[in-house]
Amino acid sequence: QVQLVESGGGSVQAGGSLRLSCAASGDNVRTYYMGWFRQAPGKEREGVAGINIYGGTTYADSVKGRFTISRDNAKNTLYLQINSLSPEDTAMYYCAADPRPYGLGTLASRDFRYWGQGTQVTVSA
Repeated sequence: QVQLVESGGGSVQAGGSLRLSCAASGDNVRTYYMGWFRQAPGKEREGVAGINIYGGTTYADSVKGRFTISRDNAKNTLYLQINSLSPEDTAMYYCAADPRPYGLGTLASRDFRYWGQGTQVTVSA
């Protein structure tokens, strides 16, 4: 069984930065494909970034250039660096993982088996 625990969310002003972390536990989790999603009130969940075990990354067009996903396999931790935050980035951010390799990358919710509880990011103007 895989468990994912997010941290690092908070309230920031527009233009600020945050680094989200996701601590993963479970057998072979370091071999899993991992990703970050977000869901704002009244909106559908959106995949924002994904990363395979070799460090290959995939980003949603809406966050390219501002978000950076990375992983530390030795620590079983996933990160999301978010820069130039705007109020439109306000959402609950979720970490997700799946044992399939997804070498070409994916940001589809249906492709992820395990999910964290989320960490809230609130950006004020």
